[in-house]
Amino acid sequence: MARKHAADLPLRLDNQLCFAVYSTAHAFNRVYKPLLDRLGLTYPQYLVMLVLWERDGVPLKDIGERLHLDSGTLTPLLKRLEAAELIKRTRSTEDERQVRIALTPKGEALREKARTVPQAILAASACSVGELVAMKNEIVALRDRLNAVVGE
Repeated sequence: MARKHAADLPLRLDNQLCFAVYSTAHAFNRVYKPLLDRLGLTYPQYLVMLVLWERDGVPLKDIGERLHLDSGTLTPLLKRLEAAELIKRTRSTEDERQVRIALTPKGEALREKARTVPQAILAASACSVGELVAMKNEIVALRDRLNAVVGE
């Protein structure tokens, strides 16, 4: 049996903030999955739809920046959403290199079905709105500080 040393405390799994965030993300995914299955969306597709429900007809680049995803990751997601007839991709007439992403009527209609998702997540968390907002703000601030270090 290994002896426990104070110097080993930073290496304990239970002391890792990154593991707490990672395992919490998995717990979120397990709660989201049945909710999003009813919408016919994966979690990354749901995030794209959230961006478009906020502001329709945006450039692909803007979606990537909002979601912290590169175009290599985003393009397959968008192709699947387009195949499901939820979005349409069109080349800009001003700059053919720019692709704009817009909701279809079916994608716009899905917004109504999605309205139940945030309330279900709130209920599953057993937190108040204020508690969740405070946690989110702290996590976003941490993300931004970490991104500043790696130069994102």
